[in-house]
Amino acid sequence: MGRTTKGEVMVIEDDFAIRETLRELLQEAGYPVTGAANGKEALAQLRVGRVPRLILLDLMMPVMDGLEFRAAQQLDPVLAPIPVIVISAGHESEKFGAMAADGYLAKPFKLDALLAAVDRYC
Repeated sequence: MGRTTKGEVMVIEDDFAIRETLRELLQEAGYPVTGAANGKEALAQLRVGRVPRLILLDLMMPVMDGLEFRAAQQLDPVLAPIPVIVISAGHESEKFGAMAADGYLAKPFKLDALLAAVDRYC
């Protein structure tokens, strides 16, 4: 039996247009969505707000990039269990293995691939 309520997704992406597009697509599919422009902003939100069921994480961001965010997340016992799907350009995929992420979507990706990945955790 499937879930009746979809879990919250946090999108950590520095490109405003991409972050807002992902937010709109996921909200239209029924997912509650929060967003952050970089890893530092995301950690601040996560430590005072609700814990999402899934994080979509860009790698290349200013202030705190995806690798730094993931390292900090894994050290926090409350945040460490949250699954992470990396969303980044294909040429950055070599960094994926070191992150111990739960999935990877290469930009550009198809909507059905995004929704299938999100639905797996939410």
